[in-house]
Amino acid sequence: MNRPPKRLLGRRELVDFPTFALGGVEAKVDTGAYTSAIHCTNIHLETNGPGRPVLVVNLLDPGHEGADGRPLAFPDFVLRDIRSSNGEVQERYVIQAVVQLYGEHFEAEFSLSDRSDMKYPVLLGRSLLRQGRFVVDVARRNVSYKTQARAAGRRARS
Repeated sequence: MNRPPKRLLGRRELVDFPTFALGGVEAKVDTGAYTSAIHCTNIHLETNGPGRPVLVVNLLDPGHEGADGRPLAFPDFVLRDIRSSNGEVQERYVIQAVVQLYGEHFEAEFSLSDRSDMKYPVLLGRSLLRQGRFVVDVARRNVSYKTQARAAGRRARS
């Protein structure tokens, strides 16, 4: 069985969330975290027509490019215990989201939390890194985005 080669990521990456029409979101690559995370506020449950709970959130902050303040609704979610970097266990909602790296889409679990006190609104965890066969070079940044920009430049010239 031929496995695809491993690809490089830097300690910080710019990622796209095509489903949410968000591009160039700053993400910290964190090999210490199992689950990826994304910043959101106003996390609450509502009930849809058939009486099923729907998770409603505001992704990112209104000042972030592409974040228009419009709430997003997720009918599929789970509530899970997530251990934070300081060892504290918190109950958080977890959704499936598509993230783009190297122009390729990866569906991964993202825990939802208020990361406004954190420097980066997105954290990429080990499960996503394993799925994409990524290795991390802590001396580099934005490897995926720069590779995509160079490829787009070559396509435009040819």
